[in-house]
This record gives sequence, C-alpha cells and structure tokens, in this order.
Amino acid sequence: MGRFDYDFLVIGCGPAGQKAALQAAKLRKQVAIVDEREVVGGICVNVGTIPSKSFREAVAFFSGFKQRNVYGPHYKIKTKIDMEDLLFRCAKIIGSEIEVIRHQLVRNNVEIVVGRASFVDQHTILVQTPSNEEKKLSAEFIVVAVGAKPYQPPHIKFDQKVIFDSDNILTMKQLPRTMAIVGGGVIGVEYGTMFANLGVSVTVVDGRKRILPFVDEEIIETLKYQMRAQGITLRLGEEVKDVSLKDDGAVLRLASGKVLVADVVLFSAGRVSATEGLNLKSIGVALGEKGKILVDENYRTSVPNIYAAGDVIGFPALASTSAHQGRMAVLNALNFPYKPNTYPMPYGIYSIPEISMVGLTEDEATSQNIPYEVGISKYRDIARGAILGDMEGMLKILFHRETKKILGVHAIGENSSEIIHLGQAVMALNGDLNFLLDAVFNYPTLTEGYKIAAYNAFNKLAAAEI
Repeated sequence: MGRFDYDFLVIGCGPAGQKAALQAAKLRKQVAIVDEREVVGGICVNVGTIPSKSFREAVAFFSGFKQRNVYGPHYKIKTKIDMEDLLFRCAKIIGSEIEVIRHQLVRNNVEIVVGRASFVDQHTILVQTPSNEEKKLSAEFIVVAVGAKPYQPPHIKFDQKVIFDSDNILTMKQLPRTMAIVGGGVIGVEYGTMFANLGVSVTVVDGRKRILPFVDEEIIETLKYQMRAQGITLRLGEEVKDVSLKDDGAVLRLASGKVLVADVVLFSAGRVSATEGLNLKSIGVALGEKGKILVDENYRTSVPNIYAAGDVIGFPALASTSAHQGRMAVLNALNFPYKPNTYPMPYGIYSIPEISMVGLTEDEATSQNIPYEVGISKYRDIARGAILGDMEGMLKILFHRETKKILGVHAIGENSSEIIHLGQAVMALNGDLNFLLDAVFNYPTLTEGYKIAAYNAFNKLAAAEI
C-alpha cells in the first residue's frame, strides 16, 4: 500500500457501501468501512427499506388484507392493532439483518470504523468518533456511499409528534385516526396504503396530476382504484401552501384554498443526498442538484480516485441497484476485467398491493414508435390468485409485434416483486413470445400468468393477421 493506510476506504454502510467493501476485500484489498452509526446496515437496514418492508408484512398480516377476499372485507387477525404489535416484527428482522451484515464484513476482514467522516484531501478523511476523538485515515481509493435523507422544507417544524418524515414515521407511539401524506411518490404511496389498511383515514396530496409517472398507466389506474377502495383520498394537482400545528394535530392549507385537518402529517416530498458535512467541494468533487454526487458511467467522480454509488448519486436509488453500483465502482477503480451488465433492471414498489416492473411501459414504446402488442392475465383467472385471496392483481406483458421479443413486464398484486424476475430473465436472454407459450410452469403458481398473458397476446396477433 505504500503511503496509505488502506487500499479502499468506503464511507457509508448501506447496500452500496457494504457491497463495495466486500468486493474489494474479495479481491484481497485492505478495506475499512466508515459509518456514523454504531450499528451496520446504513439507512436501508436501520430506518429505510428493511423497517418499512417489515412493517408492511406486519400490516398485511394483522389487518387480514391477504384474506379479505376469502373471509370478507372487514376481516382482521386482531381487532385492536397497535404500533407495538407492528414494530415487534420490525425489531426482530432489523436485528437479524444487522448481525448478518456485521458477520459478512468481519469474516472478510473489513475493518468497521464508527464515526462521522469528512474529507481532508482526495486520499484522506477525518473521522470524528462518538467519543469526539478525531483520527485521520487514508486510502488509494475512496468510495462514497452515504445514501440520501428525506427532504425537510425549512418552514415546516418536524416535531416527530405530529409532523414526521419517512425516516422517523415508525417512531409514532400510537396509530392516528387521520393522516395527511404530502407527496405521492414511492414512499408516500407505500406508507399511505399501509396505514389505510390499519383503519387510518389517509389523504395523499401531490402537486402532480398523476402519481408514480414512471409506472405503466394501466397499473397506476388499478392501484388508484384499490387505494380508493381502502378509503384513501387522493388530492392530485394540489400544492401544500402552509402547515400549522394545533393542540391535537395539524392543519394543512392548500394553494387551491382547501383545508385539511389531520392527527399526523407525513412529508415524503423527495430525498436529498446526505453529502452535507463531507467537505466534498473543497477537494473538487462536483455536485449536482439536491447534493447528488456527479459520476461517469464507471461511477467515478470528478476526482479520479474517488467513486460514488447508491442513493447519493440519485435515480434509481434502489437497494438492489445500489448494491450493484457499489461492486461496479470497485471493479472499475481496479480496472478489473468484467462484462458490463446490460440486463434490464427491475423496479419494485411495496405498496399494498405490490407493484413491480421491468422494461418499457406502453407510453415509452409509443413515444419510440415501437410496434407492440399487449398480453394480460388477471390473478382472478389463476388458481394461485384465489388461494392467496388476491382477485385484483394482474400481469401485463408488452411484445414486439414483429420480432415477438418481450419489451416490458408490469405486475400489480401479491408477490409481484418476485414474479417479475422471470420476465427480466427472459428479456435478458433474448427470449420471446414462443418461449412463454411453450414453457410449462408449476401449478398452481402466479407464474402461470405469463403463459395466460402470452396466449392473450398471441390471439391478438393471430387475429390481426387474418
């Protein structure tokens, strides 16, 4: 290593940081990972993905959501559900994940350093430990993977009693009667549907006319129908002008003049990269809007030996893509020969019901003048759908009319984030309509939907040729 303490320093212990550190360690490099939390896992494990998805499963169980088509719309596992019931499961899963990650890092000889990092120069960081000690660490390469944090409008008082963001919403002591959610993005939709299924009266306010605009429109229409059936009020095309606290909640005044009153307010109006305090500008690392670190296709920043990966560089900001980016950053830094991944990346939204997608939407195919046909299957037509109690789910596949190649797959319903991977695999391996027509799938499974959707598209294509 010569003049440096390490080959690699990784700042941040979320999915991108973990995988960057482990990848470097697997290549026999000396690695340290620095995070201000005393527990590993980063935002993902401690306050983000793992808690929210664990909370979702607890909600789906206690609320009886998965069985309502069988036992009736008012069926519940437990009549009175409280936050303690819901968070017990979260705590167990978070603890398990922390131990798994710590074991992986220790087993691969990655040194774990607890403290807040800031850059001294392009090869050196200063770490302030929880006991206020300071130590300098240096490395040939540094990977920044500090993630992102919720955007907090400066004029809003986030007291964590009435007004929350997505990182602290699960610190509520008890379930509210009413909740206003500002922002109809992924986080707002996920938490909105979770709390609605617990009997909370939820109103979602978003300045856009359409929620989740990157998702296939037909899937979103299905989601909106189910959200309204859950009792959620959608205020789209509306902007929040002011929020004021009152004795037992908050009052939201909209630009249109409407007034909303809620026990609790969740702000989910986007996230900003957690780069504040890293001292990046002083060493020449270029930043974009909302503090995002600007990188090239190899995840290299404007400073050649410094790389960045994960939510800190922006979209798509998924745990899965962040982990992949962390690995790639290390391989690129070392000029390690590998075949770049050109496979389509899946996207999962863990609302109730789940949404997942891979590839093109209908809007994208239309804008690119790609001739396509659509095959659709409904969960209600699949035995597994009835077994799971999901009569509203659907699977939608886009095929090229001429080549019959799969262009995109979109799903809403139980386990959609799992079944999407078959579509991803077929696309990656250049498969087409004929594969799905000929393939034999286990019965009863949701994956049968691929075959039904394929026949649905085949019949349309055959009819057009007559």
